[in-house]
Amino acid sequence: MPKIVSVSTFHPPHELMQGKVMDFVRELFQEDFQDIERLLPVFQNGQIKKRHLSMPLEWFRHEHSLKERNDLYIKLATQYGVKAVESCLKDDRFLQKPVSFGEIDAIFFISSSGMATPGIEARIMNRLPFSADTKRIPIWGLGCAGGAAGVSRAHEYCLAFPKAKVLVLSVELCSLTFQRNDRSKSNLIGTSLFADGVACVLIAGDAADVKTKWLTPSILRTESKLMPDSEDVMGWDMKDSGLHVIFSRDIPSIIRSWLGGFVETFLQKQNLSIDKIEHFVAHPGGKKVLDAYEDTLHLTKEKTVHAWDVLSEFGNMSSPTVLYVLERFMLDEVRKGDYGLMAALGPGFCGELVLLEWGKET
Repeated sequence: MPKIVSVSTFHPPHELMQGKVMDFVRELFQEDFQDIERLLPVFQNGQIKKRHLSMPLEWFRHEHSLKERNDLYIKLATQYGVKAVESCLKDDRFLQKPVSFGEIDAIFFISSSGMATPGIEARIMNRLPFSADTKRIPIWGLGCAGGAAGVSRAHEYCLAFPKAKVLVLSVELCSLTFQRNDRSKSNLIGTSLFADGVACVLIAGDAADVKTKWLTPSILRTESKLMPDSEDVMGWDMKDSGLHVIFSRDIPSIIRSWLGGFVETFLQKQNLSIDKIEHFVAHPGGKKVLDAYEDTLHLTKEKTVHAWDVLSEFGNMSSPTVLYVLERFMLDEVRKGDYGLMAALGPGFCGELVLLEWGKET
């Protein structure tokens, strides 16, 4: 089975404590929300201590056009993506020796927070010495499910081409979509949660020549699922001013009623049950989302500790967030034969599951 052999993350430069963001929102929104003090505890109760943004806080005090935001997205997504790819291919935490750019057969680029044609992956290929024959597979619009979906699609590529070495690059600059004149509660909640982040994963087929330092997870099975007629649960509302967040308050209850059956049926196909999963690689969409995961799947805090830590330190970065959690599991002490489950949910409403098993060194 294809293996995940390296994971890198890149943290945008402006680190902000949650309290400072809350003070900024109080100042900006207090004239429009008479009950602003009643709403602000969402910043304190969400288990987020700090986040990384691409621009300083002062930038968000001013109005910015869609063109200005998107031009900045293209510039920074390319710049940050280059750094994440370079780190992933030479990461001596995982790799015995670096993998050259010319060895990469395909790049899956994942994002939902900006638009670019040619894609960001093409712009990165013009900065780094990739082969001109490298396949480009941009995936847009999967939001928080995108990181896990990218791993799934790369796994399928490596099944078809066992000698392949494939990158999954996920870049989200959610903060650039901030709408200072949107006084909806969805915008307020989104402002309390979302941040910027970048992650890159190297996946190798069975016959690929990649030497790792220790146990690496093989991808055993993946599955995608769409909930019919649920377009209004989460996503973007496209307006002249840019992307406006749609974030339903029903997401935790939807997870409780829908996710359990999805996971149970998925694991049964592999003759497994949730109690056999040692490592739960969950996308931490927020405190209520993680609580819903634990309640629905009967998980202990021990199995979700990495997800909680990533939420606390980075907030919800959309698609890269689950890959930040994966990086921590890759650095954990694991036993041969341990099972892991990667899970992420996104617009559609949809879910993506990836079953992992830690095996011998390659």
